[in-house]
Amino acid sequence: MREVHHFIGGKSVTGTSSRFGDIYNPNTGEVQARVALATSNEVSQAIMNASEAFPAWSMMNPQRRARVMFEFKRLLEANINELAELLSAEHGKVVADSRGDVQRGIDVVEFACGIPHLQKGEYTEGAGPGIDVYSMRQPLGVVAGITPFNFPAMIPCWMAAVAIACGNTFILKPSEKDPSVPMRLGELLLEAGAPEGVLNVVNGDKVAVDAILTHPEVKAVSFVGSSDIAQYVYSTGTAHGKRVQAMGGAKNHGIIMPDCNMEQAVKDIVGAAYGSAGERCMALPVAVTVGKKTGDEFVERMVDAARNLKVGVSTDADAHYGPVVSAAHKAKVESYIQMGVDEGADLVLDGRGLKLQGNENGYFIGPNLFDNVKPTMQSYKEEIFGPVLQVVRAETLEEAAALPSNHQYGNGVAIFTSNGRAAREFAAQVNVGMVGVNVPIPVPVSYHTFGGWKRSAFGDTNQHGPEGVRFWTKIKTVTQRWPEGDIGDQAFIIPTMG
Repeated sequence: MREVHHFIGGKSVTGTSSRFGDIYNPNTGEVQARVALATSNEVSQAIMNASEAFPAWSMMNPQRRARVMFEFKRLLEANINELAELLSAEHGKVVADSRGDVQRGIDVVEFACGIPHLQKGEYTEGAGPGIDVYSMRQPLGVVAGITPFNFPAMIPCWMAAVAIACGNTFILKPSEKDPSVPMRLGELLLEAGAPEGVLNVVNGDKVAVDAILTHPEVKAVSFVGSSDIAQYVYSTGTAHGKRVQAMGGAKNHGIIMPDCNMEQAVKDIVGAAYGSAGERCMALPVAVTVGKKTGDEFVERMVDAARNLKVGVSTDADAHYGPVVSAAHKAKVESYIQMGVDEGADLVLDGRGLKLQGNENGYFIGPNLFDNVKPTMQSYKEEIFGPVLQVVRAETLEEAAALPSNHQYGNGVAIFTSNGRAAREFAAQVNVGMVGVNVPIPVPVSYHTFGGWKRSAFGDTNQHGPEGVRFWTKIKTVTQRWPEGDIGDQAFIIPTMG
């Protein structure tokens, strides 16, 4: 049985813990490996290793750190197929989708290559008589990222690439469901020229998470996962004096206007709702149709489109999506489908009970489509995180826009329309962090920033982009004067520049 341990100090380290977690093959339901679950002492050892590496790395000039990022980017590109196949084997998403996962991570590494410019401070000459004022952005020290199972390449890069480029050293605690790609990221960064200890990967469960959140040497923590855990991470981390950004769940809506290009909207939403088996925080699991005619046409077209989707093993090049990540998650998704039925929504397409010949024990769920879902239903209020699309019907744009604005989650939203004024007003007024206009999955590009509102995010700073640089650095402002001769009387009032 293959075992996955930890990556500390530039090498694979066999854990001392007697606890292990199983790594499944979602296509077959079989255990393919097991992962060591770190003790708090092992986490502490990794943190101290990173602490020892911090002084030299933080003092390296930003151009040299950028060169490591450039080489890291090159290595990720050279190994993208290997990384994608490894990712699919543990997560279950199809290989083409896994390549997109890796590529999105590469995009943030590419952004981090510009750190010499991004980390520059500000300077004012002559702010007062002979006085200059300047600021500088300095790294925090040892920082950490706790990442989810659904994007084991992209999200570690979102966090670690920017943090490390800024001069921090990093502790990565990936999901124990699919830890092999994060381990390879550590190896490739070392190969790219990063000193040992700059990126340490510690596998584990809540024991490891709590060790990170409470350790005094960890200065900042970034998290992506469910909202309940995000709130726990935020409250625990901040209570221990840490800077924390914690991204939670989502229930993204797509508003379907009568004047939209319906053919294009259906094509976009079928991919956004069912791609990666719906296991994306930026999936689009709710379609809000405006007007009866729009709703009837959308549901009819969506049923046809969803029925034609091919669910297959992750290595099937013709499959649109693969299995969900685990048996427990499959059972959870199917329980939400039954909940929707019990609540009175119309299940017009039922994907439960899907079995693939030769892979009968795989975690497969076919496409599911609900019509006439009501905002009062529990299945609407909560995140399902599976291949389930719920259609809510509205009479006006105002009624439709109120749904995402009033929902507990505020990650992403999209509007499909040909009316520029309506789209502009919607984007300005909707109470959601990321908005797409005729774009079903509005994930910002790497040089902008990712983050939701309400229970989709805890903390004040978003992921990657300029916001990421601000999160992973602290600003220091210097006011300087070089007096000549008599400096005058001692002052007892606050200095002013007037």
